[in-house]
Amino acid sequence: MLSSSLWELPSSSAILYRFLTLFSFLISISAACFNGNCQVMEACTAATDCGSGLYCGNCPASGHNQPVCTRGQATVPTSVINGLPFNKYTWLMTHNSFSIVDAPSLAGVQRLTFYNQEDTVTNQLRNGVRGLMLDMYDFENDIWLCHSFRGQCFNFTAFQPAINTLREVEAFLTENPTEIVTIIIEDYVLTPKGLRNLFTSAGLDRYWFPVSKMPKKGEDWPTVTDMVQQNHRLLVFTSIASKEAEEGIAYQWKYMLENEPGDPGVVVGSCPNRRESKPLKSRSSSLFLQNYFPTYPVESEACKEHSAPLFNMISTCYKASGNILPNFLAVNFYMRSEGGGVFDALDKINGQTLCGCSTLAACQAGAPPGTCKSIPAPNTGPLSSTTGSFTGSVQFTKPSASTVHSPNLMVLWLFYLLLLAFLKTRISTHIIGF
Repeated sequence: MLSSSLWELPSSSAILYRFLTLFSFLISISAACFNGNCQVMEACTAATDCGSGLYCGNCPASGHNQPVCTRGQATVPTSVINGLPFNKYTWLMTHNSFSIVDAPSLAGVQRLTFYNQEDTVTNQLRNGVRGLMLDMYDFENDIWLCHSFRGQCFNFTAFQPAINTLREVEAFLTENPTEIVTIIIEDYVLTPKGLRNLFTSAGLDRYWFPVSKMPKKGEDWPTVTDMVQQNHRLLVFTSIASKEAEEGIAYQWKYMLENEPGDPGVVVGSCPNRRESKPLKSRSSSLFLQNYFPTYPVESEACKEHSAPLFNMISTCYKASGNILPNFLAVNFYMRSEGGGVFDALDKINGQTLCGCSTLAACQAGAPPGTCKSIPAPNTGPLSSTTGSFTGSVQFTKPSASTVHSPNLMVLWLFYLLLLAFLKTRISTHIIGF
């Protein structure tokens, strides 16, 4: 008679049996969700395991080596609650949007500068980015995007003519007639009328929000509905005050509060205003830009930066500004996080501001503030845009350190079956021998 005790099996079979039990458990976990069924923070082995707007990544900087489905796309807030003044919303902004890892350099020149993003401006816009920070310089008898210093662009800090990126913006606005984009220019252009002529050449003048209609004393902006109807869907700000009168381009700090960028803007418990900006508690400007990025960007650290420290800094700046939430949240490497990252932060801010709910997914259009939908697990689903006019995608310009590749599940199952057959043979041999 065969004992039911595992210990009566030959020692090699006992070890094999234990291994098989563990392997079966691991298989069940790895096969728990795949083919696009995995949600945020669920284990994955490939991007194809994850739902819409998600990719498969990890965050070794935080000690999270297990790959999980990670958000790579924002929920456009107007797709949930529409028709409010522009300054009631919070939008995702990319810092140095043009400074893209592996962007081609000038022929024969090795670029020597820092990088801040990983995908094209077109893809940033498709993923829900609605604000772009662009550094513009006079260079080679043209206006270029350049990540440089001392107000001068060099061939080893240059990226490309600015008109190329502006044409990407024009194409996006043309393809998506209800979307609004904001551009903030760190301006080193000295050519007379250079910026205005540049935007006209790119075909963006027809989307221009006129300076004359911008609120000057902290009043509400027009509603997003009015802006769309009048086709005033491009807001452009410059860092040079004189260009407002000379070229009709809004001087940024006349309309916008801003905290200190770089390392001073990520110090725990501190949120000072930028030197050019009015104090954050000023109520004479109705837009607030919150910078959240270190002076020296590190790709692999961004996922850690976009976790608890980001939420803590939003809270710190909220208090420093006299309980004002940002209209723009500017970051490096916007897709990197431990799971929800910048996108979850935006959803929480917009949920609180637009409907008084804990997250944007709980908002109900037309319902009184505080009337929130019951959602099973806030911020754990793939919250991509629901406008239907475009789709976003993950687009790292090189294999990402946080991207993993899937082993073939058929190989795992074949190995499982071979082990099972081998174990049965060993058990049968033991029974016969007994």
